[in-house]
Amino acid sequence: MNTNKLAIALVLSCQVVMAQEFDKNISAARTSYASGNLQDARFAMEQMLRDIDIQIGKEVLKLLPAKVGALAMNEKEDNVTGTGGYVGLYVSRHYGTDAKRASIEIINNSPLITSLNAILSMPVIGGMMRDENQKIIRVQGYKSILNKNVNTETGKTNYELQIPMNNTLLTLKMDDTTEGEITTAANSIPLAKIVQLAQ
Repeated sequence: MNTNKLAIALVLSCQVVMAQEFDKNISAARTSYASGNLQDARFAMEQMLRDIDIQIGKEVLKLLPAKVGALAMNEKEDNVTGTGGYVGLYVSRHYGTDAKRASIEIINNSPLITSLNAILSMPVIGGMMRDENQKIIRVQGYKSILNKNVNTETGKTNYELQIPMNNTLLTLKMDDTTEGEITTAANSIPLAKIVQLAQ
């Protein structure tokens, strides 16, 4: 029982700290802007936007399934902070163990979106880039690119499904799986709700 109380207190204190950081960054941005220091104003605004993206990322994680197929999530590997230097929404969750893994990665304003949308929207470009290990499918109404990769050493087939949704890219990867399993897993992800939060 005390563990639950401690966990609740920890979560609430983290939210208070995040709110304080947000308020501090707004105040710093206003002060810097008013004094004509635009560089510091921009930096404070970037920090504020990063804080917002982290909070949105935490909400997106709540929407992701606890399992992908039979693979349970590895909550300790959840990431909403992104990588060094990356600005924008970044969410990743991993599933399974080393023997068989899956992952979901969501990136807002991904540089890949333009290329993927070109392949998906122009049959000529898609036709020129035709590959027997790549196909275009629909997932919950979104045109998506499914990539198949057969590991010649192990004989296992791995799949990667890229789903561009407006300015957000969701990538689902599954090791040692089938096309049916990855599309079923993709259809269990609430894409419309994720798009709503990520916009």
